[in-house]
Amino acid sequence: MVILKVDIKIKPECVDAFKAATIENARNSALEAGVARFDFVQDNADPSHFVLWEVYRDEAAMPLHKETAHFNTWAATVADMFQEPRTRGLFTNVFPGDEKW
Repeated sequence: MVILKVDIKIKPECVDAFKAATIENARNSALEAGVARFDFVQDNADPSHFVLWEVYRDEAAMPLHKETAHFNTWAATVADMFQEPRTRGLFTNVFPGDEKW
């Protein structure tokens, strides 16, 4: 498993539109064969802060995700909504074991 955490800060006036676009992207992303999970969460203390937890079955699935129509639609839709650049981090699964995904 390859886990990508993306921290996102959105302009306050764009929060609702960002949520709508990202829910659609997450819904479709979760259907990809190479995606084990695709979680989209919002910070309770700061509603303009979001996190994506993208769990890929292997490294090859990550670039395939970026080739999908739903990802490209999302990227174009939200391009001007960011308050600051996204930050990303790659993680390795520890528990539960990969077989539980």
